[in-house]
Amino acid sequence: MKAARIHLYGDATVIRIEEIARPVPASGEVLIEVAATSFNPTEVALRSGALREVVPVSLPLTLGWDVAGTIVELGEGVRTHAVGDQVIGWIDGAAAEFAVAGAGTVVTAPAAIPLADSAALPLAGLTAWQAVERAHLVPGERLLVNGAGGGIGGFVVQLAKRDGAQVIATAGPRSRRAVLRNGADLIVDYTATSLGDALDGQVDVVLNLVGLDESRSAALASLVRPGGRIVSATNEIKAPNATRVVARNDPAQLAELVALVDSGAITVDVAERHALSALASLHGRSEAGGIRGKVIILPVS
Repeated sequence: MKAARIHLYGDATVIRIEEIARPVPASGEVLIEVAATSFNPTEVALRSGALREVVPVSLPLTLGWDVAGTIVELGEGVRTHAVGDQVIGWIDGAAAEFAVAGAGTVVTAPAAIPLADSAALPLAGLTAWQAVERAHLVPGERLLVNGAGGGIGGFVVQLAKRDGAQVIATAGPRSRRAVLRNGADLIVDYTATSLGDALDGQVDVVLNLVGLDESRSAALASLVRPGGRIVSATNEIKAPNATRVVARNDPAQLAELVALVDSGAITVDVAERHALSALASLHGRSEAGGIRGKVIILPVS
């Protein structure tokens, strides 16, 4: 099968599309024919070696954390799934034509959207779910979503609106329409104005999805009212009532997200679709700030 792999840490040129043996599911695992994976900016840090202390891996490594596909083989003892089931999940090694996953880590894919598009949901959706959950939003509160135009941001805006928040979102011109479509009440164009100048008073909660240095973190924290809350899904922000969320794989929460997609309460916005062979160029574009929203990667030539 074809797989996108790295043999060493480095820039985007270390990504290779290789022919390797198709994996065999062990006891408790399933073999998935991959319909799609999706690109996550965090994978840039994984590829470069920036996460080697946090996410230790063995090289060579097949990339890809999000998977959407069809189960084609069951490992010994699997009773929760059947061959032919369409599933999604947060796994390792999804940037390939086939991938193995623990049976308990994958859930039934949404029926309301194309199977490949549902690869946009696991990592970004779970990060958004857990960040919004940590924010403990109260209906009517003013929430500032910093980085609403990214793949996680689209889900954060929708989930926060579902919780009754008034959502103020930072987004550039390229992302403006998508963020409004997700339900934001007000857009602040960070390319044209500062947040402090754009806001009429302080906000109750800040949910940060952008990597910030110390000075920018302090500036963001100053926008929160006394007693307000800050949740960051990237770096730690040193301020009262500030917490950092490190996303975890939670299949039960993922199944709840699938139910929201199937009910129409949450939409999945796919900005681009590319073949597996384009993965290295996507990494390069991401490092240059050239990607908006979720990008689907299809395991085709």
